[in-house]
This record gives sequence, C-alpha cells and structure tokens, in this order.
Amino acid sequence: MKQILQSFKTGVTELAELPSPKVKRGQVLIQTTRSLVSLGTERMLVEFGRASLIQKARQQPDKVKMVLDKIKAEGLIPTLETVFNKLEQPLPLGYCNVGKVIAVGKDVTDFKVGDRVGSNGQHAEFVSIPQNLVAHIPDNLTDEEAAFMVVGSIGLQGIRLINPTMGENIVVVGLGLIGLLTAEMLVANGCNVIGYDLDDAKVEIAKRKGVNAFNPLKGNDPVKFVLDQTGNVGADGVLITASAETNDIISQAAQMSRKRGRIILIGVIGLNLSRAEFYEKELSFQVSCSYGPGRYDDDYEFKGIDYPLPFVRWTEKRNFETVLQLISSGKLNVEELISEVIPLNEHDKIYGDIGNSKSIASLIKYDENTKLESSIVVNKKVLHPNKGIIGLVGAGNFAKMTLLPALKGTGAQIKYIVSSGGVNGTALAKKHDIAQSTTDYDVVLDDQDVNLIIITTRHNLHAEMVIKALEKGKHVFVEKPLALNSEELKLIEEAYDKSKGTLMIGFNRRFSPHVQKIKSLVGNSTMNIIATMNAGAIPPEVWVHDMAVGGGRIIGEACHYLDLMVFLSGSKIKSVCMNALGENPAENTDNVSILVKMENGSTGVVNYFANGSKSYAKERLEVFSQEKTLIMDNFIKTTAYGVKGFSKLKTKLDKGHKGQFRQIVEQLKNGSVELIPYEELINVTKASFGAVESLKEGKWIEIA
Repeated sequence: MKQILQSFKTGVTELAELPSPKVKRGQVLIQTTRSLVSLGTERMLVEFGRASLIQKARQQPDKVKMVLDKIKAEGLIPTLETVFNKLEQPLPLGYCNVGKVIAVGKDVTDFKVGDRVGSNGQHAEFVSIPQNLVAHIPDNLTDEEAAFMVVGSIGLQGIRLINPTMGENIVVVGLGLIGLLTAEMLVANGCNVIGYDLDDAKVEIAKRKGVNAFNPLKGNDPVKFVLDQTGNVGADGVLITASAETNDIISQAAQMSRKRGRIILIGVIGLNLSRAEFYEKELSFQVSCSYGPGRYDDDYEFKGIDYPLPFVRWTEKRNFETVLQLISSGKLNVEELISEVIPLNEHDKIYGDIGNSKSIASLIKYDENTKLESSIVVNKKVLHPNKGIIGLVGAGNFAKMTLLPALKGTGAQIKYIVSSGGVNGTALAKKHDIAQSTTDYDVVLDDQDVNLIIITTRHNLHAEMVIKALEKGKHVFVEKPLALNSEELKLIEEAYDKSKGTLMIGFNRRFSPHVQKIKSLVGNSTMNIIATMNAGAIPPEVWVHDMAVGGGRIIGEACHYLDLMVFLSGSKIKSVCMNALGENPAENTDNVSILVKMENGSTGVVNYFANGSKSYAKERLEVFSQEKTLIMDNFIKTTAYGVKGFSKLKTKLDKGHKGQFRQIVEQLKNGSVELIPYEELINVTKASFGAVESLKEGKWIEIA
C-alpha cells in the first residue's frame, strides 16, 4: 500500500510503499477513500523537518536538556547515535480519514464489514484504527464532507471547554480550517461570533457564515474592534485557533475579554502571560486537548474502555458523531471550505509548497481498487540458508537503537522484519539491508528458510510469539522478559519440551567485556553482589507499568541483574525478598531493593531506583569475593582492588549487545542459539515473578 510519510531528518515528504496493516484486537481495518490534510498541523511538522539541527534544538529546549544529561551519563558518541536514529524515524502524516470497513478485530461490536466510517487514520490506503476512534457516517453525507469529522471535533472540544450560552459574544482568533469550523458551530449555538484573520479570503468565507469578521491588517485593531462591538463590555470568551510564535495574541485575548472572561487555546502560540492582564480581570485560561476526553488515554483509545455517558457526556468519539450530525443536518457547511481534491499519487501538489499554501482544506482521493499486501520486497538479495536466516519481529526503539546496530558486521542474514503498521519496519529494512518488510508474523513462521525468530515486541506479546515459534521448530531469541506470569511460563516450558528449536533471552549484560572480566577474576565462588540501576522515572501512563502489557519494571528490566547474579556466582537463585519505597510499597515498584539468596550460599542486592538524577551513571555493579573487590561503573570502567596483575578496564559504553549477537549468529550456523543454559533462563524468570510476589506477601519467596 501507499502512505505519506515525513522525514524529521531531511524534511522530505514522500509517498512510501509499505505492507498493509493487519487488523488488531479491538480495531477495524479501513480501506481509505478520502483523507483531509490539516494544513496548520501538517505545515508545522513539515517545516520542523526542514529546519536545521540548531533550529530544531531551539524549538525543543526540553529535549536539549535530556540530550545533555545523556551525554554526561553515557558519553557523546552513543548519545549522538541515539539522536540521529531518532531523527531518521519516519513520521506518518494525517489524522482525518474516511473509508470502508474491510475487516473487524476481536471484541469489536459497533462495526461490521462494509460500514462507511470516519476515523483519525493517517494518509494511507489502509489503516487499522481502535473502535473508539471510529464513527459511522450518515448516509446523506459524501466522503468529502465526512473527512471534516476529526478536525471539526478539535474545534468542538474547544467550544465545550469555553461553555458558551446563547447570546454571548465569542471571539475566534484565526480563521483557518479549524477556526472557520469553530466559528460556524458557535453561530449554530446562538452566539454572537467575532472573528479575525490576516487572509481576506478566509474573512469573506467567515462573513458568509454569519461571523462578524475582519482583517487587522486593514486598519482594525483587534482589541478596540471587539470592545466597540460589545459596548465596551468585552468578549465573554475567546477561542484561539491561530498558529504563531508571538505572545501578542494571548495578550490581546486578555485585553479584549470582559471581567471573568474565558480564554481557550486550540492553536499554538507564544504563552508569555502578563499576570496583571489576567489578575485584574480574574480571567480563566485553558488549553484544549485535541478531540476531547479519552485522548491519549490508552484504556479508552486502545483497550476500548468507554467513559460512562452520565459522567462524561462528551468523549472524543461522541464529539466525532456530533460533528457528523451537524454536517448532516446542514448546520455546518463544509463544502465551500474544500480548496482542492488531489489524487494520492499527486500528493506533492499539496506538500511541495505547503509553507505558502493558501488552501483551506485539501482532500486526498484514493484508488478503491488497491489490494491488501501484508508483505513487500524492500531489498532483492540472495540468502544462504546454511548460514542461518533470521526473522525479526518488532521495529521499536530496541530494534532500531540497539539490536540492528549490534548485528551490523556479524554476517547476520535477516530476511524479514515484522512491524504492526509497516512504517518503522520498512524504514529499518531500507537502512539495514533487510530483504522484506511485513505486518504478518505467520508469513515468517511459515517460511522454511527462517531458522531464528528474534522477538522485540511489547512484553505482553512475547509468550504467545515464543510458543508459536517453538511449535514451528524455530530457534527463538526473545528480548526480556520471557513471560509476564507463571501461567505463560508453564505454556512456554511445555512448548520447549516438544520443540526441536532452542531458546535464548536477551540477558545481554553477562556478555559485556566488563562482566566477563569480573567473572574471570572471581570464578564460581561464594560472593556478595550489589547491583544498582539508576533507571530513571517513567510516567505512570506508559505501557511498561501496565501489568497486563508491560509487566512492570521488575519483571521487564530488573531481571537483567538477577541474571547477572546467576552468571557471576555460577549458581541458581534459591529465594528472593523485595521491599519498596514509601508507605504504600506495593504502589511504588520502580523504587525497590531485592535481596537474593543463591543455592551456593552467595547473596546479592538489586537496587532498582527511579528517583535518581538522570545525569548520574545508570548502572553500577559491585562484587566482593575472596578478598577481592571489583566495581563496574556503567559498563564503561571496571576497577579492581586486591587483584594481582589487574587494576582497571576502560571501554566505550558496552552492555554486551554486540558480543551477544555475534555469538548468536555464529551458533546459528551450528543449529542452536542457547548461549545461556535453559535452566538458568527459567530460574531468573521465576525469580522476577517471586520478587513481585514477595512485595505483595511481605515475605521471602522460595524459587522452585
């Protein structure tokens, strides 16, 4: 399929060839007929992409601080590699999509094949969208009219926040696409609407819609005009839909408001507020969040959990439906806003000079005869099955930033990369010379040439994917964790016992030259180990914290150091006990200490903290054994005390990924990837479960 992508690195907007998405649970697969270009939002993205690195940095000072902290902790070169990898990630454009449902996922109840729907899908021939972001289109609407559904809901949400009553004076600043839709909905609401814009054509359209509109460049001062039109009372409310860097707009909005007036920001402007202007009138100011309640809430958008209507009357989906009803009833006229309808293959007529475009609404038309193709050939190449062929599943940050760079130079033959939407997978296939990009995991499983499946997806998908691969007789490498609970682990063990394939978990740290050196100096002996991970805070809404999706940070991340204790001591874990910070420790599982007893008498402590400074080193390991002390600092420096002939090892940041994957590629030629004994993989996984159980039970947990 074809999809419009934007490069943040080069600023190029391209029509890319990608594999079609597979329909997911709780989602509907839509074949697109029309999509609307939101010129304001997309112009900003395109112009940001075309900006120089210095200009990008000036626009995102918060990101610059994060980069500086990362340089302090990990060094300049690894940080620059991360930044440039991030910039190379293509950005799908568009969020106003209309089409026909061609497949429905499990748990979808509101839609069926053949339904005509609007969604926040991208500029792509096929999109898979969660059902709470999709709405039925009334029969009397054309696809072109329905394409205004999402962008109209942005204005509608701003109106709901300003809460206008009939007869109030409401000002709309900026009469672009969202501004015109907002102004017309306010007129339909019985308000006296004043609007202004610097474009005469938009001002004239607004006047035809019943708006008292003007162009400030023609001699009207916005503040004086509003005061004159309201008998010096001022506006009851001001809705700002403009996009500008200046602080003048927010100042003028305050000056033109009546006492206790309301100001709602929908657009993007400078926000250097004058306290006096807001204080003297006791003004209210609020920023509107996109389409309405539910936006950026994963439970609502991706899990399909609706907000109860009696308590949250207007969600983003109900806003979608309201906009469609307004267009259907004739209260919102969008046809005259359509500046052009362009075939998808001619997208450059819109994006080529988008910075100077005078268009109000540009629509893209799609070929309805396009067929679904879940796999595409990206690079034509000859592969040699006797050397091992890899199928990579997952194209997220780990695959992009760590795994694929680590595989470079190993001779790895990657035939497939699987990604849910096809965008990231195809981009990585182009960069790393991978033969095919696909959205269908079964294609990889069914290919007899593929020996090894590498799984780097979200944690909740690991167990099922591992089991399927083992059942097909494949060798499996899965990035930690192996599973999220004991039930999943039991099913994996059963599949492993029946399979001809081997299993490996991404416990890369034991392959670091620093850990290897420590191991060579202490051997299999009793020891005390202290491991500290200055992990850094992750916002609570991020999927890692969701026990059903990410499993939490102990199962998902701290397991690395449980594995290191097994490796260094040469003994499996016998029991664990975990304690957490605060009065309600069960609610603070990313600030914990885990006590560990090994079968050979060794002991260890894993300190996993998220409340430290990001400018401090992320990881530290201390080993005490046989009157020797070894301290590893962030996989850059290892210092030894009491060791004859050795005092220090210093390298670039090396967490063992390259060494791990180099050995995997070599072992694959011999028909195995089991670099870590299977029993140790299971033991560490059970120990991570035991740590979480220990916190709940308040006692030591024996590891069976």
